[in-house]
Order: sequence, then C-alpha cells, then structure tokens
Amino acid sequence: MARRALKLASLAAAASGIYLYGNKYLDPNDFGVVRVGRAIATTAVITYDYLTSLRSVPYGSEEYDFLKSQVHLRSAERLRELCCANRGTFIKVGQHLGALDYLLPEEYTRTLKVLHSQAPQSTRQEIEQVIREDLGKEIKELFISFEDTPLGAASLAQVHKAVLQDGTTVAVKIQHPKVQAQSSKDILLMEVLLLVVKQIFPDFEFMWLVEEAKKNLPLELDFLNEGRNAERVANMLKNFDFLKVPRIYWELSTRRVLLMEFMEGGQISRNLGKLYSEMIFVNGFVHCDPHPGNVLVKKCPVSGKAHIILLDHGLYQVLSESFRMDYCRLWQALIKADMKRVQKYSRRLGAGDLYPLFACMLTARSWESVNRGIDRSPVSASEDVEIRSNAAAYLPQITQLLNNVPRQMLLLLKTNDLLRGIESALHTRASASSFLNMSRCCVRAVSMYQRSKSHSLYRRAQISLTEALSLWQINLYELFLWLKGSQLGNWVTALLSWMHHSTY
Repeated sequence: MARRALKLASLAAAASGIYLYGNKYLDPNDFGVVRVGRAIATTAVITYDYLTSLRSVPYGSEEYDFLKSQVHLRSAERLRELCCANRGTFIKVGQHLGALDYLLPEEYTRTLKVLHSQAPQSTRQEIEQVIREDLGKEIKELFISFEDTPLGAASLAQVHKAVLQDGTTVAVKIQHPKVQAQSSKDILLMEVLLLVVKQIFPDFEFMWLVEEAKKNLPLELDFLNEGRNAERVANMLKNFDFLKVPRIYWELSTRRVLLMEFMEGGQISRNLGKLYSEMIFVNGFVHCDPHPGNVLVKKCPVSGKAHIILLDHGLYQVLSESFRMDYCRLWQALIKADMKRVQKYSRRLGAGDLYPLFACMLTARSWESVNRGIDRSPVSASEDVEIRSNAAAYLPQITQLLNNVPRQMLLLLKTNDLLRGIESALHTRASASSFLNMSRCCVRAVSMYQRSKSHSLYRRAQISLTEALSLWQINLYELFLWLKGSQLGNWVTALLSWMHHSTY
C-alpha cells in the first residue's frame, strides 16, 4: 500500500513538473542540484585540462606558450557557458572578470566581455509577480503604459520604460525574481570550488573574488541602497553642471523595484575622467560600474552642452581617508615619475616587493613607460601587446598581489579598466588633459586633508597658498599645451624660428 502511494505521488510530481515546465513556471536551471552539478563539472573539466595539456611540454618554450593560450581560451569559453547557463550571480562574477583588462590573460577578458550583452531577461509574468509582491498592485493599476521589451537587461535586473497615471514617463528597474534566493548559495558554491582548485594549484589565488562578491552582492540586490547612493552622489557632485542623476520615486520603490526619472541619451563623454577623479581622490565615494551602458550623454537643447547621465548606483566603493591619501600621493608620484615615492606608496598600499607590477597594473603601462613618465607618450600598439603578454606571464604574481592589497583597491582596479575602455573609444587614453584633471584633484584632496589635521591658522594659510600655487602651475602648463597645439602656437613657433635664423 505504501509502495503504491509512493508510486502515485511520484507520477503526480512528474506530471506536475512536466506541466509547470511546459507553462514556463519551472526552469531546470532553478534546481540547486542542476546548478551545483554544472558548476562542479565545469570546474573539473577546466582543472583537468590545465593539469594534462601542459604536463609534457617544456616550460617557457614556444609550444608551451601556444598550448597555454589554447587552454586559457578553452577554459574561458567553458566558464562563459557556465555563467550563461547558471545566470544571476555567475554572470555578475563573469562580467567582473571580463572587466579586468591587463590583469588577466586576454583569452579570459576577451571571452567574458560578451556577458554584458548576454544577460538573462525575465518574462512578463515574472515582472508582474515581483511588482505585485513588492508594491501590492498590478501593473495596469500603477501605469498607463508599460513597455514589455526592456530598455536593458543585466545579470541582476532589467529596466522597463513606463508612464505613471499622472502622465510622467519613468524607468522601472525590476530585479530578476530568483536572484535573491540563489545568490547566497551560488557564492558559497564558488567559495568551495575555489578552495578545492587552490589545493590542486597552490599559486591559484582568487579567493578575493568570492570575498568581494559576498560583500557587494547584498548591496547591489538592495535597490533602496541604490536609490540612496544616487541621491548622495547627485548632492556630492552638484557643482558639476554636466552631471545628471535620475530622480528616485521613493513611494514606488522597494528592495526589488526602483522607480526613477526617465532619461535617455547616447553613450560616452569626455568629462567622465574629470567626474571620476573628483569621486576617487576628493570625495572617496566611487561609482564602480562605469561601463558604456551606465554612462550616457545627452545634449542640452538650451545650452548646447553635453550632459553626462550616470545610471546604476547599486555598487559604490567608500574609500577610507588613509587609503585615499596614499592613493592620491601614489598617483602624484606616477605622474611625476618619482620612483622613490612610487615605491613608498605602493608598499603602503600592500604591494610589497611587487610594486613595479602594481604600478603597471594601475596605469596599464609598461615599466619602461612608468619610469619615463606616463604622460610623456601615448600608448603604442606594441606596448599594448607587451602588457597583455605580461598579464599572462605574471598571473601568479598578479593574483598574489590582488590578495595582498586592501579590499578597497579591487573595485578601483576594475573601475580603472572600465574607464580605460571608454577612453580608448574616445581616443583620449593617456592624454595630457586626463592627467591634468587627476593632478588637480590630488592637489585639492591632499590640501583638504592637511588643513583638516592642522590646528594652526598660519599653517592652514600656508597649505592654502601652496595649493593655489600648485593649481596655478597646472593651469599654466595646460595653457602652454593649448597654445602649443593651436594655430596661434604654430604662428608663434614659426615667428621665433624665423627670428632665430635671421640673426645668423
């Protein structure tokens, strides 16, 4: 009797499963055993590939380098397939890895970059479910119109254009319904798998990745936190008239639903470097996801100026004062090619004896360029190739360094790489203007810090005078560069040359 009841229950469960799957209420990817099994299998295959493919080949030979590149590529493709299949947290971590240009082998970053365009989309039913659960109303009760096709989809959420009952056009950010429940389990799974891999490859040091995910994912999954960040950065940078941050509709926002002012525009702006220098060096509150989809530009119809629209405020890094000052002084030393201070402040930031590698990672320049001065010459194609080759060759040292530096540095490295990608698209990478903006912010930040620590009126006045002189020197140098590159500068140079020759 019990056996018959068990058989009937099994048949009923199977029939229900088939029915639910056919009606798209149930996805096999949502089963823990499927997700765990897929992750374990992928990790095992990648590990076996590295263990066997390079075993009988002489280290350092051309054949070794060729085979290693092939293993990197195969492993990156398997990792990408795993991320696409398990979605959610896996895609988020894969996107993070794909953004680490010059820190990971090119095979990985090139392959994983596509995850930005392969994020999952929730169905209309799932969207309705989240809004019903969080706001207690149906979509038709809240909006006159609601576009089914999202404006954009990311690993954790997607954004829809809608019109409120009063006629206001808004952007509605809605979290994928299953991400919240799966994220903590996914992170635990990654942590276990990375610990196992480290037992096999002692030089494999990627636990920092899991630690960052454990700390940052809960913040990114709380849209109320994102709304608070948006308001904070809008107030913090209100003096930048080119920056626009969408207004938050708090009465219709929850941890999984965020209603914002609708803004549209094109992508990329030259003022982005100026904006980020202010956030990093002066304020220590840094938007850590500046990929092109989150940074839009719109021309103001009245002034004709380009406005930057900064989106997705879920992930910010708050820099401690001591870290921010060391980071400021390190960049000042890098811009001035002061190697003694580069070594001093790199060590203070946890780089130890690997400070030359750390300087190259921060600037994405070769050690030769760092010694010569990173503002002296643009990045050449051959230097780019050299940097990427070194990223593959020094992977154990890079992972060791990433484990040693303060956790605050990890998101800054990712942010630097994303900004460099945008600068490359604008052809402004390693330009004089970007370094001048950074220099101004560093001078202001260090002066503000010194004044806050001084109790002497005379000393504070002295610091302010030194700051004014330093900023004046930077402005004078900027004027010199402008004259040098202008038609007027060409005329003056030609006149001086003519006068010089006419005296002989």
